[in-house]
Amino acid sequence: MIRYNKDLHRVYSLIYHLIFAVKYRQQVFVEDIGIIGDIKDKTIDLSEGFEVEVLEIECGIEHIHLVISAKPTLDMTKYIHIVKGHSSSYIRDKYSDFFSDILWGNHFWSQSYIIATTGNVSTDVLKRYVEEQRGRDISAD
Repeated sequence: MIRYNKDLHRVYSLIYHLIFAVKYRQQVFVEDIGIIGDIKDKTIDLSEGFEVEVLEIECGIEHIHLVISAKPTLDMTKYIHIVKGHSSSYIRDKYSDFFSDILWGNHFWSQSYIIATTGNVSTDVLKRYVEEQRGRDISAD
């Protein structure tokens, strides 16, 4: 079902699929010591500040998938930069002992990312795909 958002001068439906990979493809989402829940919660909190609705979120072994709904006025580059930067700082600080042998420097996420727009017809299929990603390595796709 297509869901349109409305404001004073617009009717829109903008759905994006984002993928962020962990730096050096380190498989940090294998052991769940709270990292997965914390990274999801932090990402959702940061998204709310941009008025971005997270429709689906799931971690693979070394990456995270987001399906988001955004306003046409969203500065996507700024949104991605803030979400990756703040979630990286938060997770590295909270789990510094766990990451000391896995990641080095001040990085958690790779600099690159994947972004794709979705057609309204495929949103349900995409959400199901993201739900099924738990534990998958994207280099195997």
